[in-house]
Amino acid sequence: MAIRRVRSVGSVSNELLKKSREAALASVQIFNNPALTFKSEIFIVLMIISWTYLLHAHYRKTGVEYRHFRMAGKRKRFDRTAKGAIKYWELERCLNCQDSPVDSNAANNLRFLIGLRHEIEHQMTTRIDELLSARFQACCLNYNHQIKKLFGDEYGIDKHLSFSLQFSSLNRHQVDLLSQTQGLPEHIHAYITAFDDALSDEEFNDPKFSYRVFFVPKTANRKGQADQVIEFIRSDSELAKGVNAQYTVIKETERPKYLPSEIVLKVNEAGYTRFNMTHHTNLWKLLDGKRQGLGFGAQVANTWYWYEQWLERVMEHCGSDPGLYR
Repeated sequence: MAIRRVRSVGSVSNELLKKSREAALASVQIFNNPALTFKSEIFIVLMIISWTYLLHAHYRKTGVEYRHFRMAGKRKRFDRTAKGAIKYWELERCLNCQDSPVDSNAANNLRFLIGLRHEIEHQMTTRIDELLSARFQACCLNYNHQIKKLFGDEYGIDKHLSFSLQFSSLNRHQVDLLSQTQGLPEHIHAYITAFDDALSDEEFNDPKFSYRVFFVPKTANRKGQADQVIEFIRSDSELAKGVNAQYTVIKETERPKYLPSEIVLKVNEAGYTRFNMTHHTNLWKLLDGKRQGLGFGAQVANTWYWYEQWLERVMEHCGSDPGLYR
């Protein structure tokens, strides 16, 4: 009679942890490789795998069933792949479990990456490395914190990594370029905007969702004072308050967006009371207002939003023939 060998809970958890740590380390090493141009996409895929294995190891250790199944009477029928393998929970299902050890802000960060992965599966991306690096950094810090919290400090990966060195400094012009999203695929920009808009200010600003660090060039007055490239300051210091104030100004430069009905309402409030939705639709079709590159608006999820620039253009149109719309 054949003897069925069942691996222990501990051995499976250790194997999952080993794979999880290797995937996490590989994701960071690849992202820090200056020779690669597809590194954000690779980072996202590997970190999702890493987090999935980490949570599988936790659920295995704590006795939570993390396989997809349905009940057939009193028996479990496990869902299987086309080749017969049992289906284990994907990362999103792991996060949705009531026993998930991941707090809400760290989960927001992971859900953002999961949704972004879905978007980049269908179209090549460009220029997302700099735009999303703060969220990637938060993902790494959250992972390191979580694996040490669940399995002990010896499993942390911080001791294996260091800061990535750069061969060039950033001037003001380069910083301004990094803050722009020109060249970003429209579907990626729409996804990011929709996800961020759904978060509260508190959730958006939490470092577990997006870890933002400001680097300020500094000269030293004495030896040993400038041995570290990065200087950490207290969040309640005067310098930090000034930096946060500048960041708030930058953050608030995101252009307001309007639904078509809101455009019509604002035009009506300006005195053009006869201007209606039909006029608006005919105008944007005439001017090809939704054409990419004009900057009149953007599609977020399945909804089109208009920018202030379009509202001004509509006002200009109405003003050219006030008798028609008043």
